[in-house]
Amino acid sequence: MESQRSFLLIGLALVSFLLWQQWQEDYGPQPVQSVQSEQSANSQNNGVPSADSDIATSDMPSGQGDIPGVQASTNNNQDRVIHVVTDALNVKIDLLGGDVISANLQDFPVTQGSEETYSLLRPEQGLYIAQSGLIGRNGPDSNGKGRPRYNAQQTEYTLEGNELKVPLVWQSADGIKVVKTFVFTKGSHDVKVIYNVDNQTSQTISFQQFGQLKQTTEVPDGGNMFMPTYRGAAYSTEDDRYEKYPFDDIQDKDLNKTTPAGWVGMLEHYFVSAWVPPQDQTNQLYSKMSGNQYAIIGFKGEPVSVGAGDAATVTSDLYMGPKDQDTLKELARGLDLTVDYGILWWISQTLFSLLQFLHSLVGNWGVAIILITVVVKGIMYPLTKKQYESMARLRNLAPKMQQLKERFGDDRQKMSQAMMELYKKEKVNPMGGCLPLLLQMPIFLALYWVLLESVELRHADFALWITDLSVKDPFFVLPVLTGASMWLLQKLQPSSVTDPMQQKIMQFMPVAMSVFFLWFPAGLVLYWLVSNIITLVQAKLIYASMEKRGIKTK
Repeated sequence: MESQRSFLLIGLALVSFLLWQQWQEDYGPQPVQSVQSEQSANSQNNGVPSADSDIATSDMPSGQGDIPGVQASTNNNQDRVIHVVTDALNVKIDLLGGDVISANLQDFPVTQGSEETYSLLRPEQGLYIAQSGLIGRNGPDSNGKGRPRYNAQQTEYTLEGNELKVPLVWQSADGIKVVKTFVFTKGSHDVKVIYNVDNQTSQTISFQQFGQLKQTTEVPDGGNMFMPTYRGAAYSTEDDRYEKYPFDDIQDKDLNKTTPAGWVGMLEHYFVSAWVPPQDQTNQLYSKMSGNQYAIIGFKGEPVSVGAGDAATVTSDLYMGPKDQDTLKELARGLDLTVDYGILWWISQTLFSLLQFLHSLVGNWGVAIILITVVVKGIMYPLTKKQYESMARLRNLAPKMQQLKERFGDDRQKMSQAMMELYKKEKVNPMGGCLPLLLQMPIFLALYWVLLESVELRHADFALWITDLSVKDPFFVLPVLTGASMWLLQKLQPSSVTDPMQQKIMQFMPVAMSVFFLWFPAGLVLYWLVSNIITLVQAKLIYASMEKRGIKTK
């Protein structure tokens, strides 16, 4: 087995799969949707959610039963919106229900150098909001009269110190007072939501906290055939630290899980919104699809009873920001796994920690990628050496193998026995070239996902014309250099392929892969280029050592 040929074939298979996946998305069967209803929703979706239809009582989770759906119309009710600005978040809160209907990330521009900030939550252009409240027998969100209308002392709030509290007040006619306070912290994308419930009635009251994320399913996932990314829901339970729940699954079956702690979230490439209920309590996680157009995932907390004249406090966390693994890990168990490295996450997290360490030394993510490639290739050098030596020994046996083939002809059983005896006599392991490659592949794939998923590389500058490692090389220099390095590796590694057609295909491989690399993020291409250069140097050293020991390399 040829090392470079194997890498190229694996890469071609991967790209072929991604091309098929993109074709399915663009040209495959699509769910039938009502054009008229979509146009109607868009025509109404010009402001914050409507009081009567969008988030009415029927849209809220019940205290005991199933989770009803959520409709999708909106009205322009700017008079009930308050605006909160911190150094990390630019948020709008609807006083009807106290829902977060807009959240822009102050420290993340839409494009590099842009003054426009990234919009995570939004009431229009693809509805995506975070709703919360108190349900149950005495919850203001279950009183049969629609969502509660909170009052605020002002319409504009700006963080000036380390903490900003935004209290919203609602009071019933019979003496139940609820203060819903949003607590913003300097430099943080995590917002604490605190409910202080004061019962001034003459009887015991009961309620449950809930929080849910609602998003249209019609928004593109933002990925492409070369950068497959996930956009959809996810949750965590005691048994499953991290579980994706795509919109299709929500449409097929409502989620209904009761678990200690847990969380629910909506994911996209580099960012996540998540409700984190009290981690010391048992919570119910749920989902619902409304009108085949809007997906909901949320939680319900434990029921709370408050005696006459008493008060109670319940809390939760709403995270709206980047997939920062260190921050998410502190917030809830498994929330850091939203940085989805796949089944090799345990290798990827180790490599990412190493990448972070190298970046702390050099202060440049591009240089850190080069250094981690050097480190990884250095660690794998013994495997690479064993692979090359085994391949050379197998090539040297080619004349004897041909003799066996001529001797035994079509008698496969005798041919196989003779080959095994020859391998044993020459002390050659026929799998010696394959096993090292198989051991290297998980590391390669894990590092691939690190470079693809880590938000730290978004808009990360390298050098010269490479100003963003998360997008393609604007002048395609790196892909061309990578193709050239592949061609040099082919020339350096003798091939046992004798079929003229296969030889032509192998010669065309560097060109084909260079074309694929044109759309790869610059950080990934940089890694592959440096890896090829190191492989060239290592191959030269290995072949020179083998020649000194009398092992032919050609």
